[in-house]
Amino acid sequence: MASLLAPPLAFHPHNNNKIDRLSRHVAFSREVSPVANVCRRGAGRYVRSTVAKATTSVQENAVAKELDSKDETSKIDYGVVGMHHVGILCENLERSLNFYQNILGLEINEARPADKLPYRGAWLWVGSEMIHLMELPNPDPLTGRPSHGGRDRHACIAIRDVSKLKILLDEAGIPYTLSRSGRPAIFTRDPDANALEFTQIDS
Repeated sequence: MASLLAPPLAFHPHNNNKIDRLSRHVAFSREVSPVANVCRRGAGRYVRSTVAKATTSVQENAVAKELDSKDETSKIDYGVVGMHHVGILCENLERSLNFYQNILGLEINEARPADKLPYRGAWLWVGSEMIHLMELPNPDPLTGRPSHGGRDRHACIAIRDVSKLKILLDEAGIPYTLSRSGRPAIFTRDPDANALEFTQIDS
């Protein structure tokens, strides 16, 4: 009865010895109870594994956020406005000018100097953009190219009426192919076998 009426050990001023004995008992129980120790170690490994996985997940999320942030900051707007010109190689400038000026009706941009480069050339207006004809050796062969210019490297010019261009090419005896997709477009080649596409756009 006396033990039942006594205050709890934690609050009794003279129970330090009892607490020490209890601590030693717990330590002894850990030493002599291998099954309990295994369970404790297993639980510890589980907790450590769970914590490690959680830590790894947090780290991966942090790295992903950092990469996303870098991607956003690396997207520098350097101000793309449009296509300025396309360079086309030719073997003979006069022959090419006959094709581009007299058949296709393109006009020379007189404001562009033709004597500032170590080779002959000319700048032709294509709307607000240009074609730069350059009299230089062409690495592309004249023969063995695809019969359809759409399967070769080519420049594309937007026009208003494909049917009128067909008349011009037929009169000049210049071969061409039509778009394989059925859209209003013509593919032809200049005297140096450079492929050109003319695609019709709405007004």
